[in-house]
Amino acid sequence: MNEIYFDCVKKVHCHECTNKDNSLFTNLSDANREKMNNAKVHCMYKKGEIIFKEGSFPTGLICLNEGKVKIFKEGIGGKEQIIRLARPIELIGYRAMFANGNYNASAIALENSTICHIDKNTVLEVIKEDPDLALKIIKRLALELGESKTRLVNLTQKHVRGRLAEALLILYQRYGINQDNGFLDINISRDDLANLSNMTTSNASRTLSQFIDEKIIVTQGKYIQIVNLEKLKQISSIG
Repeated sequence: MNEIYFDCVKKVHCHECTNKDNSLFTNLSDANREKMNNAKVHCMYKKGEIIFKEGSFPTGLICLNEGKVKIFKEGIGGKEQIIRLARPIELIGYRAMFANGNYNASAIALENSTICHIDKNTVLEVIKEDPDLALKIIKRLALELGESKTRLVNLTQKHVRGRLAEALLILYQRYGINQDNGFLDINISRDDLANLSNMTTSNASRTLSQFIDEKIIVTQGKYIQIVNLEKLKQISSIG
């Protein structure tokens, strides 16, 4: 197995995830659910640990059970470009598995996270038996492809303020608000925010300061609170 696991054990039954509304496996038969459960390992990663690396070969389906994960490509000079942020209960790296090719990006835990790795042959066997599951996966791939195309256009055509505003909206839409303090429910570094916005860290920090001065956001260390959501949407829309 090419993935480097921090700690992998067989625990957490699949029904704990498949019964959740946003799981692709919600309507699996009991037999197929048990089949996938018996073919998986539950893996725990510390913040900053690699889940899979660009160029490695997938041996199964990876579902994010808990935590937050960034999927990124490494460019010239080692600069990262974050292409997707994952949340529970989502699949990560599954395009490569179905394409029978190597991963074209890497995945790292943004916080302590757990994933389930399900043996590839078992996944393919279940899909053959369940056409509805195949259609759900095709739909998810199509949606992610559409989002990627939109992001590509925005990253190349929007100005710095528009790109950073869009990145903050992505964090808001993906992870929501921490009900205890009102901040975005993610601890993100300025480097990661810059990599999500396709800009330098200095530009990201400078633009964040402008948003603070304009009373669009407030910050507390790596935490960000959006105080004027409509203004942020307007900046993103204008580009």
